Amino acid sequence: MDKNTIIGLVLIGLLLVGFSYFSRPNEEQMAAWKRYNDSIAVVMQQEEALRAKTAAALANEKEENIVDSTATFFQALTGEETFTTIENELVKITLSNKGGRVYSAMLKEYNDQEKQPLVLFNDKDVAMNFYFYNKKEAIQTKEYYFEPVEKTANSVIMRLFSDESSYIDFVYVLHPDNYMMDFTIRANNMGDKLSASTQYMDIEWSQRSRQHEKGFTYENRLSNLRYKYASDDSDHLSESKDEEKSVPERLNWVAFKNQFFSSVWIADQNFEKNVLKSKLEKQGSGYVKDYSSEMSTFFDPKGEQPTTMHMYFGPNHYKMLKSFDKGRKDKWELDDLVYLGWPVVRQINQWFTINIFDWLSSWGLSMGIVLLFMTIIVKIIVFPATWKTYISSAKMRVLKPQIEEISKKYPKQEDAMKKQQETMALYSKYGVSPMGGCLPMLLQFPILMALFMFVPSAIELRQESFLWADDLSTYDALITFPFNIPFLGDHLSLFCLLMTVTTILNTKFTMAQQETGQPQMAAMKWMMYLMPVMFLFILNDYPSGLNYYYFISTLISVLTMIVLRKTTNEDKLLAQLEANKAKNKNKKKSGFAARLENMQKEQERLLKEREKQGKR
Repeated sequence: MDKNTIIGLVLIGLLLVGFSYFSRPNEEQMAAWKRYNDSIAVVMQQEEALRAKTAAALANEKEENIVDSTATFFQALTGEETFTTIENELVKITLSNKGGRVYSAMLKEYNDQEKQPLVLFNDKDVAMNFYFYNKKEAIQTKEYYFEPVEKTANSVIMRLFSDESSYIDFVYVLHPDNYMMDFTIRANNMGDKLSASTQYMDIEWSQRSRQHEKGFTYENRLSNLRYKYASDDSDHLSESKDEEKSVPERLNWVAFKNQFFSSVWIADQNFEKNVLKSKLEKQGSGYVKDYSSEMSTFFDPKGEQPTTMHMYFGPNHYKMLKSFDKGRKDKWELDDLVYLGWPVVRQINQWFTINIFDWLSSWGLSMGIVLLFMTIIVKIIVFPATWKTYISSAKMRVLKPQIEEISKKYPKQEDAMKKQQETMALYSKYGVSPMGGCLPMLLQFPILMALFMFVPSAIELRQESFLWADDLSTYDALITFPFNIPFLGDHLSLFCLLMTVTTILNTKFTMAQQETGQPQMAAMKWMMYLMPVMFLFILNDYPSGLNYYYFISTLISVLTMIVLRKTTNEDKLLAQLEANKAKNKNKKKSGFAARLENMQKEQERLLKEREKQGKR
């Protein structure tokens, strides 16, 4: 080790010793630090004593609560689970004495995918729990055994005894030929055993919603947790993601909805303090959604006024659900469970589509023929608008040679404004409006979309076969792949493929009909042909009945276009336009044409001013 290294180490040692000496606390600082540590120790001792005291108090309170709880319903704490069944022509409800709850629901007139009576849910799928309150704690009904009394074929009273004269009744009543079950809760001589000041009970209800249809993707898309505000419309949680929502407003009902079936809980005194949850289930699990709800509703512990509720376990059939509002002042509007499209489209379906569909169905025809007739009727209704759109396009087509002359006159890009202005002047002379076909097309769009929205929600199509499709409510697989193709899935639907081909043909005829020589039309062609290919991927999982309707509708459009093209005398149409030109020669331009021409002139003037300023 050399001399410089030794000197460096000595200096570092001296620095450390000096720093330690001069930075040490003085006597006053050491006394203050001792007082601080002593105060911390005292606080910790106080907190420890407080924790011990609190734990002892909680233990005593828990022991008191157990005594109170067992004293209230002591004899109902033990028992053996038994089941009671009530039923009518449509539905069979099984009730469990453990918790006095609904255990399962089976729909007699509908089958599952194995052609067995459809079980909407059973014990492993559903949970119901009620909270009643005494002075010390909450009493949960799931912990107690009820006794079935006054049993009939379609009604039963599940009774939770405190003693012979004190009990809580759960009354279940099924009405003939009806999926709706009345549910009443009434206390009897419980005023001294429950808290008289607590005028409500809390409810927990959850259900894993089974996959009832073949196509998971589409059923999942139409399954959601829906609820209706007491003085407003209904709303729902997201179908495409997990969602939890607190709804403090009063609700009429809460529904766990599938594509074609729903479990609905209705409260005459409304639900409050609602917490609603919906979770997605994995494909292949046998379920589509996991629903749960926490709700509060009125309860009179003295038993002077019952809590009246209703439970609906049945199909999402529009007219059936609508019938529950007949004669009611406060409408339930359960028909919101059937999705019929946006407001205007929904009204068309409510007043037109459903009535025509029911009328045709009453003939005893197969559902495929019913959809065919429905499509033809819709096409007949929109034909006047189709005709106007076609004639507007035909007028522009017969003027194509003159449009091409204008294009030759202004080949440069900087003359685009002049070319457009002269083109519009030409249309104005002949009395042709480029927008003439748009309004008729817009008017027929809601009518065409109404049937498109109705078909996926029509439970009448469920498990109805037609041609090669064994179920019009789900996809018809022409080919099933052993792997999953992105965006397409594991199959190829034949009706979807036919729809795609006819849409391409329709696009071809439409583009030929609208060919006017304008360059922007050429740029749109590839987009128009791309859309049908996109539909193949989008609609492959959709119901075969929907793709069948789309296929028939598009095929009729193609045939209509061919017939109109064959029967239209374009020479006569051009002669008529020439006559219009003569009449319009001294006629003042229409408001729209005049405004359009003025706008073009103003744009041209502004463009020239900018060019002059640029040269300066």
